[in-house]
Amino acid sequence: MQVIETLAEGLKREIKVVIPAKDMEDKMNARLADVKDKVRINGFRPGKVPAAHLKKVYGKSIMAELVNEIVREQPSAILSSRGEKSATQPEIAMTEDKDEADKILSAQQDFEFTLSYEVLPPIELKSVKGIKVTREVIDISDDEVNEQVLKVAESARSYESKTGKAANGDRVTMDYVGKVDGEAFEGGTDQGAELVIGSGRFIPGFEDQLVGVKAGEEKTITVTFPADYPAKNLAGKDATFDITVKDVAAPGAVEINDELASKLGIESADRLKEIVRGQIESQYGSLTRQKLKRQILDQLDEMYKFDTPASLVDAEYNGIWSQVNNDLAQSGKTFEDEDTTEEKAREEYKTLAERRVRLGLVLSEIGEKAGVEVTEDEMQRAIYDQLRQYPGQEKQILEFFRSQPGAAASIRAPIFEEKVIDHLLTEIDVTDKKVTKEELLAEEEGEAKADTKKAAPKKKAAAKAKAADAGEGEEAAPKKKAAPKKKAADESAE
Repeated sequence: MQVIETLAEGLKREIKVVIPAKDMEDKMNARLADVKDKVRINGFRPGKVPAAHLKKVYGKSIMAELVNEIVREQPSAILSSRGEKSATQPEIAMTEDKDEADKILSAQQDFEFTLSYEVLPPIELKSVKGIKVTREVIDISDDEVNEQVLKVAESARSYESKTGKAANGDRVTMDYVGKVDGEAFEGGTDQGAELVIGSGRFIPGFEDQLVGVKAGEEKTITVTFPADYPAKNLAGKDATFDITVKDVAAPGAVEINDELASKLGIESADRLKEIVRGQIESQYGSLTRQKLKRQILDQLDEMYKFDTPASLVDAEYNGIWSQVNNDLAQSGKTFEDEDTTEEKAREEYKTLAERRVRLGLVLSEIGEKAGVEVTEDEMQRAIYDQLRQYPGQEKQILEFFRSQPGAAASIRAPIFEEKVIDHLLTEIDVTDKKVTKEELLAEEEGEAKADTKKAAPKKKAAAKAKAADAGEGEEAAPKKKAAPKKKAADESAE
């Protein structure tokens, strides 16, 4: 077998592989010798089939098997012998000419194929001793815990139907149909919708007009959608909502006690407070972790400058670009609305993709040298977390992970990356800094904007992409009806 390098340009490589027809014929004959005692051909006793007849009947099919085996097994062997790692699966090119293919299968012509791939660049790791980061820590006050517990209590508040008029704080159950210019619009209809007057969940003006309604009453409410409403076809538009009030209920008293805890499936009010405190600590801990990780990544980005495989960058860019366009489509906005152009946005997101790939390669090298591994237990927990997000589809998801090697890799990669960050935190200079809740949140927002300037427009889509770059897992918000609710950002803050 001849292995000839035909291209070595930057990270790009092209290898021509030639296997002489005589070698292919020898392999075929050896394979035929193995099967001659096993085949059954009419007119011949087992093991007595002449070699020429055996070759005539089975020669081409065995050669086809040999070709498939070679193109499946040899690329990795060739790369290994060259001491190279391919950034992606090498592309394999063979003749598409039918006559040439027939000659190869008949051992009348050398078997040739070409490997095209990009090598992973060599990375010489540098000392991380000079990396300095600040870990912001926050003391959680009893007042904050009590405030959150009160919100939990309010969410579990009971309501009792009443016959009088609806007042502020009452819960109204209603059917409604929203219309613009007399035509019902998509997402503007609901049945059995529950709304607590004064909660601020619906667009301005809607809830105020529910004050005074009674069960069984029909009413038309007129409102104006905010100018920055996510659905562009509704933003700034006047709309009417034909509502039918099904029920008006008054709120019960809110008491934080063991009875409330019991309703929530918790043994006591003290235990409820412990759980809430733990959730707050986890939320702030996530913010602290994100900011720490961003500081590390920014400094690694300054330390390492090398060419990145275009195939990896293109794949990362395509993922980012798809997300950006989905976000714009959902919001009904354009690049001009985001104070940029498509050309400029493409350039900036390509830069972001290159950064992600470069940092991914650096973290991979650091982890490999440090012996970082993802355990089977960690993989199982991660897959279980995936299953919990899709109840009723567990079997299909498990089958997907079994049949798609790339699916398991997509689960393993973020776990590995976080473990590398954990390793780095033991090697670098970390200084703790006490901050207030307001400082933590305000600085987080400020840093996100500063980060965004590096490689993306200063708007929502860019912020999401940058958040992912810093490892900020963003939960997918449940899909909400278009109206008359406020912006999704307002609702998620409740």
